[in-house]
Amino acid sequence: MEITEVRIILRDEEKLKGFANVTFDNAFVIRGMKIISGNKGYFVSMPSRRRPDGTHQDVAHPVNNETRRLIEEKVLAAYEAELKAKSKG
Repeated sequence: MEITEVRIILRDEEKLKGFANVTFDNAFVIRGMKIISGNKGYFVSMPSRRRPDGTHQDVAHPVNNETRRLIEEKVLAAYEAELKAKSKG
């Protein structure tokens, strides 16, 4: 499995810094990943929906830590590149 595209939509809120849409193998897209500024730096939150009891459940998510790390590295690198491009232009 290969991440073939990452699109970033910047936000400038206290914790929410952007959204990411990630394409896998030019064939499958996950939209609505969130780039969050947390206590230990940036992290990627998977798309989720609110349950009737108020908790959230991920709609799509990696099934192992290696895949989660791969997605997070690619998304955060694309986020940093988008920030640099915005500051230049």
